[in-house]
Amino acid sequence: MLWPALRALSYGDLSAEQLTWLRERFGLTEGPRSEGPGAAQSVAHQSLNAPDGTPVVLDLARTGTTGWVLTLFHTGEQPSADSVASLRTAFRDAIEQLGLTLVEIEPAATADEVLVPSADPGAPDSAFAAHWELPGELDQVWSHLGVLRDAPREVKQVKLRELMATPAWQTAPAGLQQEAQDYLNGH
Repeated sequence: MLWPALRALSYGDLSAEQLTWLRERFGLTEGPRSEGPGAAQSVAHQSLNAPDGTPVVLDLARTGTTGWVLTLFHTGEQPSADSVASLRTAFRDAIEQLGLTLVEIEPAATADEVLVPSADPGAPDSAFAAHWELPGELDQVWSHLGVLRDAPREVKQVKLRELMATPAWQTAPAGLQQEAQDYLNGH
């Protein structure tokens, strides 16, 4: 089974030459992977060992007509943080060089890698708008936001601001609201 260790979502039009460049840049073989999540959208992949020796799969998938997903999958043993960081840089460089627009990278390492849903009045409410009962302490909120406790501060701040913009925040415990505001103020 394959599990994602790093996923970069972007969008934009790619010419045949750009797509060839992208496959060559990451040493991908044209053709979909046969297993793991999103295999049906896969257009190119490669099985290899990360610099730390961990078996991984690099994959390029298409979403819709102009969406592109670069993913690093592992087979059970997570690749080292250095391997993931190096590939994150390579994914970002390729996205920029191709003129694609970055949507998000998971797990996020910087604020610009966090997907923040639009505040379109016609858009469906977030899950928190269903008025889930929020925990009383900020340390317990991160898992509800899909953020690891050791995630970079700027990533946590973006996700926290997103939560604070939902109707559920109005009924959050006063202590949590104060703790969140202190966190955003750098305390």
